[in-house]
Amino acid sequence: MKLIRINPITRLEGEGVISIILDDQGNVKDAYYHIIEFKGFEKFCIGRPVEELPRIVTRICGVCPWAHHMASGKAVDQIYGREPSPAAKKIRELAYCAHIIDSHSLHFFYLAAPDFLAGPGAPKEERNVIGLFKKNPDLVKDIVRHRSYAVKVTDTIGGKAIHPVCNVPGGVSKPLSEKDVKEFTEYAKELIKFSLNWIEKFEKEILNKYKDLILSDLYYAETYYMGMVDNYNRMNFYDGMVRVVDPKGNEVAKFPNDEYANYIAEKVMRWSYTKFPYLKKIGWKGFSDGINSGMYRVGPLARLNVSDKLATDRAQEAFERFKELGGHPCHYSMFYHYARLIEILYAAERMLELLKDEEILSKDIINYDGEPTYRGVGIAEAPRGILFHHYETDENLITKRVNIIIPTTQNNLPINYEIRKVAQKTIKNGKVNDEILNLIEVAFRAYDPCLACSAHAINRGPLLKVRILRENGEIIKELPI
Repeated sequence: MKLIRINPITRLEGEGVISIILDDQGNVKDAYYHIIEFKGFEKFCIGRPVEELPRIVTRICGVCPWAHHMASGKAVDQIYGREPSPAAKKIRELAYCAHIIDSHSLHFFYLAAPDFLAGPGAPKEERNVIGLFKKNPDLVKDIVRHRSYAVKVTDTIGGKAIHPVCNVPGGVSKPLSEKDVKEFTEYAKELIKFSLNWIEKFEKEILNKYKDLILSDLYYAETYYMGMVDNYNRMNFYDGMVRVVDPKGNEVAKFPNDEYANYIAEKVMRWSYTKFPYLKKIGWKGFSDGINSGMYRVGPLARLNVSDKLATDRAQEAFERFKELGGHPCHYSMFYHYARLIEILYAAERMLELLKDEEILSKDIINYDGEPTYRGVGIAEAPRGILFHHYETDENLITKRVNIIIPTTQNNLPINYEIRKVAQKTIKNGKVNDEILNLIEVAFRAYDPCLACSAHAINRGPLLKVRILRENGEIIKELPI
């Protein structure tokens, strides 16, 4: 028996470890994706005035604070019984589309793209954004410049790009000016051109060069998919119903935000601080079966898989090519990256639509009318997948219950499934090298996991332990803390 550890795993948000256990013949017996961060947001939000939560939960993560701000703000709207004004909803959605672009750009270009632009077997010093910059500084500068456009939009609307403070019960804290709209319009136009260029690059260069890898069964998993859609089953980041399809693309569930607990169950494993959600009606079957278990996926690939079409013209054209190349539903995990680029295009087009709407300049940005309900469930499509914030308060609107289900948490089961599968297919007879280990890491990078977000429950999960290991990985002693 031998233990191989990838510690730390690289090019992701957060800290994690992969443990691969080999049998006596040097083949993979098991593999585990450990999330080792530990947070307690669900616990220490309790006892706070609920209106503070949209500002508190942004501190869960500096990469996707807008997702938490938006889902939390929508939950608080419900608790206050206040439906935001049309202008407030449009301003929120505008900022959120910019956040999607910002986050997707960070992951694809900075963390995932080096595997395709440098190559999965390239030396480590070349397989990162600094290595790409040394080879092609103009390319990286262009990426940074376009990402900055999205950041400027979120900074203006949110009060700050990271840890925004704009959502208030029933609306947003300030209106847009004509100067803002003019400036943002130019950004949106530039981002449309930028995303179209990179979609073409993916289709004609990356996909052709790495077709044997991207379209292989190495990164392939037939699962259920979950995402948010509008009344026409079109993808929507800000609002809609939750739709679930099976591996054949058949709709098996469609429900409003406050019914999530009827469909999602959560399991705890002692070797990870992140839970394992699964579809309650299908049931838990562990890590070895994707088709017949309650395993489901969220995020860009899932959003396209649950959508019948997209609501903007050029994104819809790209979506049609996506379906031709990968099928619908598409089960190729590397198409998460393709879907991410299509979503950047959709978000930029949607920004332009919102900016052309005269109502976005309205000063009617807060609805003060409404009766408290003391319970609210807010959902939003975070860059990494659908996000649930569920709050309950007492009669003074002091928080007494918080449940947060993170996208990376929902993808935890399929990530473990894929890592085990890739490890078993690439490690044979004890032969392993840096390229093989990176191919295993490529499996989780498709999901853009945000580990800081996913580990947030202080009263659930395993106890902290110290393990004393021999040089060969054998456990000598295990001590609880």
